[in-house]
Amino acid sequence: MTTEQFTLLWILFALIVLGNSAVLVALFLNKNRKSRMNFFIMQLALADLTVGLISVLTDIIWRITITWHAGNIACKIIRYLQAVVTYSSTYVLVALSIDRYDAITHPMNFSGSWRRARVLVAAAWFLSAVFSIPIVIFYQEKAIQGQNQCWIEFDEPWKWQLYMTLVAIMLFIIPALIISACYTVIVLTIWSKSKLLTPTGRPRSSTRNDHRTLRHQQEDQDSRRASSRGLIPRAKIKTVKMTFVIVFVFILCWSPYIVFDLLQVYGHVPHTQTNIAVATFIQSLAPLNSAANPVIYCLFSTHICRTLR
Repeated sequence: MTTEQFTLLWILFALIVLGNSAVLVALFLNKNRKSRMNFFIMQLALADLTVGLISVLTDIIWRITITWHAGNIACKIIRYLQAVVTYSSTYVLVALSIDRYDAITHPMNFSGSWRRARVLVAAAWFLSAVFSIPIVIFYQEKAIQGQNQCWIEFDEPWKWQLYMTLVAIMLFIIPALIISACYTVIVLTIWSKSKLLTPTGRPRSSTRNDHRTLRHQQEDQDSRRASSRGLIPRAKIKTVKMTFVIVFVFILCWSPYIVFDLLQVYGHVPHTQTNIAVATFIQSLAPLNSAANPVIYCLFSTHICRTLR
């Protein structure tokens, strides 16, 4: 790894840790704004923070030491934790998409919504822990070119192909399909109900504070009126837009990594210095997703951005 690549890795680590820590602090300080959306943002920020602390940081330390010094048990535990936080970052996003689907398609169904939200998040972390179990089996400390490494190795190419295909399916393809299905239904639902939504009038006021107060009161009344008619409040539309951007960035960051790895194990990418450099760059895109999410929260959530300032 070159000095420039190593520096970029440190910058990526700093962005992930500082950004997601700031989001968690902002949500903690805004205790009076409890909502399901904030609950999911907190869980997603926590998952992204652990990606930085467990996955990216241990990768940096390993690149500094070059040789693995922690032993075989630590090899399995650390690799397992790296896999868990990676899966959790993905499946919490799936849980968030399912929750937005429920909020849009069933706007009148408020009973048990918090319980379902907690069940979705618990299921996301549970599936992450289960899907990461093969890591404990396959990874082990072994000598590679005279140096101990925490490594996974298969004696047949088809085993590599099967392993990487299953990882791609569980980590990216299935989550992407679930998220796509949720947002297809969400878009169709919003489209079908958009004609029933009435525009919000802008109240006139002599002072800026009065104008702001009246506007918030009017929006709250419109939101309650829309909910009572089974329509979709403007606040929910905004959270859907934010979630959609989060999903788009997730696909943008992860798809090159998954596609390149599959092409590599199936023998479609020659092992050259240029391709090794490309692989290093593409591998950095996946954790970049964890660094981008806090920026998205700040852009779409005014109270988070206000608290951070």
